[in-house]
Amino acid sequence: MEVVEGEEQRETSNKVMCLLTDPEGTPLGVPMYLPQIAGPQQLQQMVNQLLNNEEKLPYSFYISDKELVVPLGTYLEKNKVSVEKALSIVYQPQAVFRIRPVNRCSATISGHTEAVLSVAFSPDGRHLASGSGDTTVRIWDLNTQTPLFTCTGHKNWVLCIAWSPDGKHLVSGSKAGELLCWDPETGKPLGNPLTGHKKWITGISWEPAHLNAPCRRFVSASKDGDARIWDIVTKKCVICLSGHTLAITCVKWGGDGVIYTGSQDCTIKVWETSQGKLIRELKGHGHWVNSLALSTEYVLRTGAFDHTGKQYSSPEEMKKVALERYNKMKGNAPERLVSGSDDFTMFLWEPFVSKHPKTRMTGHQQLVNHVYFSPDGQWVASASFDKSVKLWNGATGKFVAAFRGHVGPVYQISWSADSRLLLSGSKDSTLKVWDIRTQKLKQDLPGHEDEVYAVDWSPDGEKVASGGKDRVLKLWMG
Repeated sequence: MEVVEGEEQRETSNKVMCLLTDPEGTPLGVPMYLPQIAGPQQLQQMVNQLLNNEEKLPYSFYISDKELVVPLGTYLEKNKVSVEKALSIVYQPQAVFRIRPVNRCSATISGHTEAVLSVAFSPDGRHLASGSGDTTVRIWDLNTQTPLFTCTGHKNWVLCIAWSPDGKHLVSGSKAGELLCWDPETGKPLGNPLTGHKKWITGISWEPAHLNAPCRRFVSASKDGDARIWDIVTKKCVICLSGHTLAITCVKWGGDGVIYTGSQDCTIKVWETSQGKLIRELKGHGHWVNSLALSTEYVLRTGAFDHTGKQYSSPEEMKKVALERYNKMKGNAPERLVSGSDDFTMFLWEPFVSKHPKTRMTGHQQLVNHVYFSPDGQWVASASFDKSVKLWNGATGKFVAAFRGHVGPVYQISWSADSRLLLSGSKDSTLKVWDIRTQKLKQDLPGHEDEVYAVDWSPDGEKVASGGKDRVLKLWMG
């Protein structure tokens, strides 16, 4: 596609001055005149050319957070855009694979005798674990869709579960405050319960595989106001992170090696992990912090595993691949954090850049339950008691769209691996799949007989799992 420069004398009225930038706002070359008939396809060729991509990659294009799906001329007419100055077009790399929307329930598996409180697929997508009010953790065989192991040992409800990013361990935390580490191959606990917390466990997060493989450290957060770092080899608490004045509600181990904790004391604290020193305090919320999300969360959770299902023979190889995936996903942007609160608002932070929030994200009419970045970091989704799911720009924190359709509070959300679809589970007993491109409901998934507390989309994109008050685990396929 030609780019006109020396033909200024010719009528430029059928051309439009454009500036291509990446999601961070970095320009790709200089502003240039493009024909009004140019659309996403021509722009894609240009971007691939300007970036000297050997393999042509798919891109989508956005003008003020709206996707460009028509030629530039049509867009300008429809949106009455003034072209006094260069039109800024953001190019965004897309996943080279596509995930099919799930549309049917492929299995309803009973076994738990109380509500299912948490569900999580293993990083390679081969296994699924669930935690329940019946005090057990169950590991399910996804091929036969039957229970593989019932893991007993907790004294109270299992509130949270987390797989290590290398897939070798599963940790669960209970309402009684103890943690158990399981071997997913046998369903047996690796030693005695890890004790130290005085109240129930509110979150668990593993040290990323690109920082340490094989994975051996994880952090737990508790209602008692402390977070603790544990080593599964020595089976001891290595560091206790104390400083919050009220319960810790959520915890994330970031890709840069620090730990983030969100608390009912309205603050988020940032800790280094060799001695447990407090590095930073992020203040701004007027009520409890309920949920934290990291822009790199998907690659941190999956480590070396991607949608292809490739397996690895050594921890060294895993660490190397995990680091490559992390660096590629992060690019030149800082790791971002979003917090959701009982004060109905969210904040976007760049904790390594500033202790002040980058953006205050307002719009929810009730408390924010869950926030989650898309795997590519382009979007943030939030679920609220106001029955809506909202979509925000992951780099700027700007509001993009509201998804309405649930008739009860939305408890949890999960993304498809290609960042094109979003899943939500609600008190109204349904799951819903939302299409990010059209910003509309893609699939309504009724079937549960009561509130849906937990949802997860497998990292390989093939399956969705859900659990809730009706005690059954449901698997959904495309």
